[in-house]
Amino acid sequence: MEEIFDWLVIAHAPGLGIHTFNTLLEAGYSPSRLLKAVHENEHIEGVTAKTFKWLKLPDTKNIEKDLEWLEKENNHIILFSDPRYPPLLKEITDAPPVLYVHGDVSCLSHYQVAMVGSRNPTGGGSETAQQFAHTLAQSGFVITSGLALGIDAASHRGAMFTGGKTIAVTGTGLDRVYPARNKHLAHEIVEKGGALVSEFPIGTPPLANHFPRRNRIVSGLSLGVLVIEAAQRSGSLITARLAAEQGREVFAVPGSIHNPLAKGCHRLIRQGAKLVETVDDILEELGPLAHVEFLPKLSVEQPENREIPEKEYRDLLECIGYDPISVDMLIERTGLTIEKVSSMLLILELRGFVSSAAGGFIIKTTKESLL
Repeated sequence: MEEIFDWLVIAHAPGLGIHTFNTLLEAGYSPSRLLKAVHENEHIEGVTAKTFKWLKLPDTKNIEKDLEWLEKENNHIILFSDPRYPPLLKEITDAPPVLYVHGDVSCLSHYQVAMVGSRNPTGGGSETAQQFAHTLAQSGFVITSGLALGIDAASHRGAMFTGGKTIAVTGTGLDRVYPARNKHLAHEIVEKGGALVSEFPIGTPPLANHFPRRNRIVSGLSLGVLVIEAAQRSGSLITARLAAEQGREVFAVPGSIHNPLAKGCHRLIRQGAKLVETVDDILEELGPLAHVEFLPKLSVEQPENREIPEKEYRDLLECIGYDPISVDMLIERTGLTIEKVSSMLLILELRGFVSSAAGGFIIKTTKESLL
């Protein structure tokens, strides 16, 4: 416990950033040796006078909160020196010196694929995320994401669908869940053998600059990052850039040229990310690294009465295609009334053939083609 206390003192020290801390570690200053040097008034390169003064007489109130949290069931504090520290994360230049983990620590050292994307995806984007996560988890990967709404949440749920494990990296302390709407999801991740992970001490609120920092951990834990639906300016592209800088594989699912949420993925593909249409495209790159093989196609339970034999429904589906389309355009293409088109779309959506997208658009679902 004394060793953990010393590490937490360093982690809480104001003005002592990760790069400085890692530089000190490389120079042979373990936390205990660093604190001893401070008390002996040694000059320590890179430590400011303000930080030096705080280390000499640290405010332990927040450290005590961390230790109280650690005493609760299923909570862990993993130090950089701990053999349980994830080996892939340890390779990045700005690896966090301390990790807070709620759940199964062992899954952090399993082979992982990170999945990220829009917080406001289309219905098809959410389905794509769930199906890829489901099949990757069945192939032996742990699915890692950021617990955000949208693609993140869909990826976590997809992994757990048939017993797979998933890791959620948060931008807050682990005494809270952000966004609050994912509180149940966070509990389910832990209940089903996954883990919540953060570098932020207990009590840390969801500040904007925390989430890019979280993203480097999401990519750093993983062999590769899969991006599904990302706008031109998106936090998902930050994760992809960090992944490339860390030497990780970057994958992107293409979309319609008319879908603004596909533009970020298309940009990544132009920059060298691998275009992904099926899980095989990912396993071709990561399978040899993780010693996994693609499993036979998995069956997914379909809604009852899915088959719609009527010709007019088939014709309507053909008019929809695979790009988002407005109801007005469907009326124009089919020559049917708005009442008729709306009624038919409702039936098709209830039976899983189409889904509603942002802006009132309709898209055809593609779940069978993803498995």
